[in-house]
Amino acid sequence: MAGEEVKLLGYWLSPYSLLVKWALKLKGIQYQYLEEDIHNKSPLLLQYNPAYKKVPVLVHNTKPLAESLVIVEYIDEVWQHNPLFPKDPYERAKARFWAKFAHEKCVPAMENAFAKQGEEQDKAAAEARELLKTLESGLEGKKFFGGETIGYVDITAGWIAIWATMAEDIAGVNLVDGETMPLLKAWFKNVLEVPTIKSCLPPLDELHDHIKALHKTLTAGSA
Repeated sequence: MAGEEVKLLGYWLSPYSLLVKWALKLKGIQYQYLEEDIHNKSPLLLQYNPAYKKVPVLVHNTKPLAESLVIVEYIDEVWQHNPLFPKDPYERAKARFWAKFAHEKCVPAMENAFAKQGEEQDKAAAEARELLKTLESGLEGKKFFGGETIGYVDITAGWIAIWATMAEDIAGVNLVDGETMPLLKAWFKNVLEVPTIKSCLPPLDELHDHIKALHKTLTAGSA
């Protein structure tokens, strides 16, 4: 839409900022990206997101919107080309369900396993694997959650593929096994091979170093 102004306030390490970038790129929407310092939040961020004071924030023609899942749904409703949601209302509702499940159930469980050691880690990892196996069921044998083309769930949960792989390497915890979760493992690969997704990834070496340092901090007390 001509004359529109779209800004994204984000942080390069934030997976929630990344998924909004993916949505904008897949839609072909021109936008200005503003990198935030999460340790020294800008007046603009505090103005636009006074409730949570965190990224990402999408600003569309001076109107701010926070929370990544909400932002991606808004993007799909405003710019209707290259739809991210299925047309069928039931399928749309399912997409919302699985995106929420990934964010509210799978991610906290994975983070818990990442932060634990020894027997506590084994228990946390088992819980995370059970939830990830449930997430896998949402694929229903398809390439993507949306079918043959990438869609809402794939965009909003796809960053798990990067984080899980690095977490396994750094924390020595197996979260996604190719034998027990072949569809989810294949989905990881399919998502990260989409050219638009790949082009927006942060520097993986730097991301790995950051996650490694985070793991060291989280486990320092139990070492």
